[in-house]
This record gives sequence, C-alpha cells and structure tokens, in this order.
Amino acid sequence: MSGHSKWSTIKRKKGALDAKRNKIFTKLIREISIAAKMGGGDIDSNPRLRLAINKARVSNMPKDNIEKAIKKGIGDNTGAEYFELTYEAYALHGVALIIKCLTDNKNRTASEVRSVLSKNGASLGAPGSVSYMFHKKGLISYSLDKYPEDEIMELALEAGAEDIYSEGSQIEVITSAETFEAISSVLRTKFEEDIAEIALLPENKISLNKEQIDKVLSLIEKLEDFDDVQEVVHNLEIIDEID
Repeated sequence: MSGHSKWSTIKRKKGALDAKRNKIFTKLIREISIAAKMGGGDIDSNPRLRLAINKARVSNMPKDNIEKAIKKGIGDNTGAEYFELTYEAYALHGVALIIKCLTDNKNRTASEVRSVLSKNGASLGAPGSVSYMFHKKGLISYSLDKYPEDEIMELALEAGAEDIYSEGSQIEVITSAETFEAISSVLRTKFEEDIAEIALLPENKISLNKEQIDKVLSLIEKLEDFDDVQEVVHNLEIIDEID
C-alpha cells in the first residue's frame, strides 16, 4: 500500500511572506470563531472546531491567537450572519476547481469570484459540474521522523482505514468521511498527527507542462487572496520542478 500518494495536496512553501501568513491566519481565525459560535468551545463535542484548530496548528498559529478566536466566537452577540458558499469552476486546460467561501455578503463574494475567474481564462460551472470528480474523505498525515511506519500502518488498518500512502518522510491515512472521527481518535491514542481533516480528494489528476501549471496556480493564488475564499480545491498534478 506504500507508494506515491495520488491524494497528496499542495503544501504551502516554508518561509512565506508575513503578508501571506497574516492572510492565512485571518481566514483560520474566522473559521475557528464561527465554529465556536455555532457549536460551542468544547472540541470534544464540536468536530468542526477541532478540525479548524488542527488546521491552525499546522499553520503554526500561536496558541494565544487560537484561544482568542474561540472566545470571540463564543461571546459573539453581534448577530452577524455568515454563509458558507461553494462554487464549481473550470480553469484553463480543463482543471477542475471547487472554491469554498465563508462570507457575510453573498453578492460581494459571487461578484468577486466571477471577476477573478473571468479575468484568468476560467469559467464558473453549474452545481455538480465539477464536484463529481472529487470524493469527501478523511485525511490524516504523520511524520515518519517521529513514528515508525509499520506501527502507524498496523493501527490504521485495525481501525478500518481505507488506504495508506507513504512518500518521503510522510505517511497519509485515508478514511471515509463517516469513519474519520472514530479512526483519528484511535490513532491519536498513540500518535500525534500533523494533519487531520475532511478533504475533497480528486479521483484523477490532470498533468500539464510547467507553463500551464504556473498559469493555473496563479489563478488559484488570486482566488485565495480574496478574504472570503477559505480554500480552493483542484485536480491539478503538481510536478516536482514547480517551486
């Protein structure tokens, strides 16, 4: 079962500029606050909050920032309403995009997303036009510098994992969305994960040349620069030469 993971996702470059890091933190703080507002501040009874905090930790957000975001969400009595929006789109060369947004103004978000897409050779698709190419799965990743591969594999398989992939110093455990919480809890009794999230994973990836990849990644970056966009999922195969 070991080998190159077809599920592997784009990892953000280390040493990102402060402005980029601050923008990431802003999105994560919003997600943590809204998760706490909707389900309370107890991560044991609020899976959404637990996942949001895990993402924040992976991005090296200070513990103090996380705690402030939780308190803000719990104490938010402003009545501000946020909406979760998902757009499906096609970038250049047939690359599929799923754009996840969190906004307090639907019209603003829709207008900005359409504008960025149209200016970069992409087009908005109808609901369902892209989502069928992805599957909702649990993704749990561990560092092999910290734990033996065989021990992780053994416990993951016993717990009911669907697939396991290892590459370099990382091992990824794939679960169904339904069994993610149970399996991650079992694994957490022995191992501390680097990533644990419900993710949309592509069934297949599209291979392009470097110039084409650069153009698609430029579009994705422009979408992610918009504050309302929380995440852009795609089915682009990233080749090793891409920085």
